[in-house]
Amino acid sequence: MAKADKAGAKKLPQDPTQQLDLRPGQSIELLKALHILTRDGKINQDSRRKLKQVYHLYQFIEPLLKELSADEHADGGPAVTLADHGAGKSYLGFILYDLFFKALGRGQIYGIETRAPLVEASQALAKQLGFDRMHFLNMSVAESTRVESMPERFDIVTALHACDTATDDAIAFGLEKKARAMVIVPCCQAEVAACLRETKALSLTRTPLAELWRHPIHTREMGSQITNVLRCLYLEASGYQVTVTELVGWEHSMKNELIVARFTGNRKRSAAERLQQLLKEFGLDRLAETRFRLPAAAPTTQD
Repeated sequence: MAKADKAGAKKLPQDPTQQLDLRPGQSIELLKALHILTRDGKINQDSRRKLKQVYHLYQFIEPLLKELSADEHADGGPAVTLADHGAGKSYLGFILYDLFFKALGRGQIYGIETRAPLVEASQALAKQLGFDRMHFLNMSVAESTRVESMPERFDIVTALHACDTATDDAIAFGLEKKARAMVIVPCCQAEVAACLRETKALSLTRTPLAELWRHPIHTREMGSQITNVLRCLYLEASGYQVTVTELVGWEHSMKNELIVARFTGNRKRSAAERLQQLLKEFGLDRLAETRFRLPAAAPTTQD
């Protein structure tokens, strides 16, 4: 029963979805299918945090999609393509399609995920919703680079909390596919921290900076920080303009760093030099030939 206010008028029950700050045009049925909303339109705190993260990420991706889709439409070239790495349940991909690609009427989204049940569920949901320009591949990010059925080039590459080195593989994918933009939210990364642990004794005798990663908890945090700094320098040395900011408030996620890289073609010599210097300083030289391998041609700009 609706309650009466002091004047005697009855208050109508409030639609719970009105309190969710949903994006205009957002499909309620999609959010229910993704289990972000319950059948009666309610949301729990975990789902609210997840939706907030995806919406914030959409806020950064939407302008890129508008710009690139306008370019391809004017040029009459192939429709805009987006690869979502470490897609999980594909919250990001489905919401991107629902809010942008569906109305656009062209363009493709590829979700890459290693867990087969999640890929199968996403394929079934895309079919159910008629999202026929969504594709899902059950494989690692590294494997997807070599799949012949994938487009030769991608306009945008995203990775939302792709675990460990999957973020680095997503960056490598973007470089290989000549991505015009990359939008990355890094997750945990153990590779650099492991290297720091291996060389800790030698580093402690060589430089007082090694005190920054002498204790295990500091090794983990320093490894994460150094990794993201190296990733940004690597992207700049590869011809991208890089912006680093927060995704959402720290109360929503501890893995909150957002890296947005746009291709300009100006490969910075200074970034390449600093990348090499940092790898040497932290005893990470071997990663120069694997994770952060730069092309043989000299970078084009000094700044």
